Amino acid sequence: MLLYDTLALLLGFGLDLLLGDPQGWPHLVRYYGKVIEGLEKLLYPMSNKRLGGVLLVIGTLILCAGIPVAVLWLAWKVSPWCYVAIGALLSWQCLAARSLRVESLRVYEVLKAGTLAEAQQAVGMIVGRDTAVLDEAGVTRAAVETVAENTSDGEVAPLFYMMLLGPAGGCFYKAVNTMDSMVGYRNERYERFGTCAARLDDVMNYIPARLSALLMIAAAALCRKDAKNAWRIWRRDRRKHASPNSAQTESVMAGTLRVRLAGDAVYGGVVHKKPYIGDDLRPIEAEDIRRSHALLYGTAWLMLLLTLLERMCLYAAL
Repeated sequence: MLLYDTLALLLGFGLDLLLGDPQGWPHLVRYYGKVIEGLEKLLYPMSNKRLGGVLLVIGTLILCAGIPVAVLWLAWKVSPWCYVAIGALLSWQCLAARSLRVESLRVYEVLKAGTLAEAQQAVGMIVGRDTAVLDEAGVTRAAVETVAENTSDGEVAPLFYMMLLGPAGGCFYKAVNTMDSMVGYRNERYERFGTCAARLDDVMNYIPARLSALLMIAAAALCRKDAKNAWRIWRRDRRKHASPNSAQTESVMAGTLRVRLAGDAVYGGVVHKKPYIGDDLRPIEAEDIRRSHALLYGTAWLMLLLTLLERMCLYAAL
């Protein structure tokens, strides 16, 4: 089963690079979002918001992770090749390298040929902050930060859990990550209700975020970029974020590109004070979005190589 599992992972990785997330196609995360929305409507009216949030997490994991596990088990009973086919589809939809590149490249293209308002609208599709207040550098910075953070959330972390637990592990991780993106906010509505989802996401991403940073530094060296500065900024700035994980890859990206990221951001009309990450060695420019893609793909390929090495060692041990 280990060999079929690995084949499913490889096929899923290839499908992600080839197809990404075609518009209009069914997608696992969209269904997860509908499940979470339905559970939130059911549970949010509870007077004990923290308990409601815990029940949301339990219900989401039972439905969004339990159903794929059951489907994979049934597929294995039918045929190993049926398992490979379904496992490949699930693995593909747990990964996001191509879609991340496509969405951020759209921001780059608008910055080069469109208006600032169009660029603000384009970056607003991939970030949660208020984009109408951003200048051209702010739009570029937001896009680069998104590529950096989602190199971990959208690629390395799913591969990490698929490396350990196969496609089912990827589904479990995406369920947790989707919950955090929907209810894991520190605002009036979710301060208590989203606590469990946010904490679970922090725990799930703790190792993958740090692994992503190290792999990204290695990718910077392989791509002949400034890996030395990436290492320096990562060591210095990797904790400069309210999240224990987000600054890991952002600091590497800032060091590699020799620019300054992060800083204050506006959410819902409210300015949130945030420290800068990296040194302002040169002004950030639209081309930095394309440069960030080299690190995204380099890190993804290195994580795939690490996954295959782990699988080979496990197979030899068995």
